[in-house]
Amino acid sequence: MNQDRPASRDRRQEGRSQYNNNRRPFRRRRRKVTLAEIDYKDVELLRQFISERGKILPRRFTRLSAKQQREVTRAIKRARNMALLPFSNH
Repeated sequence: MNQDRPASRDRRQEGRSQYNNNRRPFRRRRRKVTLAEIDYKDVELLRQFISERGKILPRRFTRLSAKQQREVTRAIKRARNMALLPFSNH
């Protein structure tokens, strides 16, 4: 075997240290968000989960559970169909 080149395992470790030194350690914070009964008529509550452009915000921004996110999404869509919320904010 050629002694000039490091073993493949050594190269992999070198590559990792080269790229991972600049990264901050990823710390995932999960906080519980408690919502009262989600209702399509509560427009002020639903506006908190809509972006400036009128899009429904994803879970990583809202910090809701999957079930709560589905309920909020359904309520927003109902409110839009009932003309309580706009489809877009242009």
